[in-house]
Amino acid sequence: MSAPSPKEVAAPMTAHERARRFWQDTQGLAAIEFALILPIMLTLYFGTLETADALTASRRVANVAETAADLVAQQTTVSTADVNDVFAASAAILKPYDTTAVKITITSVVASSTNVTTVAWSSAYGGATARTANSSVTLPTGLTTAGSSVIMAEVTYSYASPIGHFIIGPITMSETAYLRPRRSVTVAKTS
Repeated sequence: MSAPSPKEVAAPMTAHERARRFWQDTQGLAAIEFALILPIMLTLYFGTLETADALTASRRVANVAETAADLVAQQTTVSTADVNDVFAASAAILKPYDTTAVKITITSVVASSTNVTTVAWSSAYGGATARTANSSVTLPTGLTTAGSSVIMAEVTYSYASPIGHFIIGPITMSETAYLRPRRSVTVAKTS
């Protein structure tokens, strides 16, 4: 018997045969699939974490506004010390988020006999600006009636993501809460 010729040993494969062998070869396929899907899975995971964290912070900002307005609306009179306690208690709701980034303004808005709303008094916290006494305030329609009043708490929070990979830069969140005084027509402020 004679030795086979080189032509008989390795016949060139056609393009169809190469494609068939490629699709049938499963060695290393799992590693390739993992390498392709890992960036997508990490993006989804961290994006979900950042979105959930931002939504939690937004909910807490709403709670801060509602709590601040509620604590003042329960009183007949408040002092500067009382309002400072309300600010401290309200800001504590944000923990474990950075409480130095929150600005709170509490305002007593009084409606005249013609239902024109003006500021009776206003106090601010965290670098916020208090409203000027006797200045005009626009409230949502139907919130006041002639001779009534409303406690308005405005909260602004500069949210910064702890991961900071998908949410880049701070997001300004704001919320306003309105509550009517419970035990009197208006809540007076003493010094």
